[in-house]
Amino acid sequence: MSATTYPLRAEWAKFTTLRSLWTTPLLAVALSAGITAAAQFAYGKVDDSLTDDPMLGLYYGLNFGQVAVVCLGILLIGQEYSSGTLATSLAAVPDRIRFHRGKLLLGAGLGLAIGLLTVAGQLAATAASVGIDLAAPGSYRALAAGVLYHPLLLVLCLSLTTVLRNQTAALGLLSPMVFLGTTALSAIPGIREVVQFFPDRAGLYALRLQDDPEIHYGHGTGLLVMALWTALAVAAGLRTLRTRDA
Repeated sequence: MSATTYPLRAEWAKFTTLRSLWTTPLLAVALSAGITAAAQFAYGKVDDSLTDDPMLGLYYGLNFGQVAVVCLGILLIGQEYSSGTLATSLAAVPDRIRFHRGKLLLGAGLGLAIGLLTVAGQLAATAASVGIDLAAPGSYRALAAGVLYHPLLLVLCLSLTTVLRNQTAALGLLSPMVFLGTTALSAIPGIREVVQFFPDRAGLYALRLQDDPEIHYGHGTGLLVMALWTALAVAAGLRTLRTRDA
């Protein structure tokens, strides 16, 4: 077994043997696709807010499903901090760069799979309920952004948990911030100007078709802003892992 694949295989073994880990992606897909389906079939034909921007209705369930994605990113390394098994993992893979890379590759792969399944489920639900015109400008960009949003969010949360080195703190901070925090802050005049550059806000803007005159960048740039935040978090996580004791 090569030095490159061993850490990834080790992380995959942990993921598949811990129920709290492998059930979380299923929950993420079920919440996103299921809530979108319920909302579209119940209100899609009568609620203009779900159809003025077709992607707003399509991604309605993502507002809830993304919390499970956040939790998965936290759990992928947070469980090892909370259980005290990180030292054992590092004994098995002493090279911390390789260990970190294995975590990131697994997280990115899981996030991509969640994104593909979620977007497919939401698209099917929207097409079956109210229909969707993919010929509208920006539709395929918004669908691709929806897929990529998931691995970026998952890796971001995994890396920030590495920086915090505490599963409870990460769950208490990141989950409510993504679910309600940035949404509430974006409604406050003055603060809105700053919050629009937060990673989840920027990433979610990339999922829309309609322009928002109060957002100071384009839809495509929103995903790049989120990717930049994720890259910074990855670098900070690696630095923490290399300089702090297990």
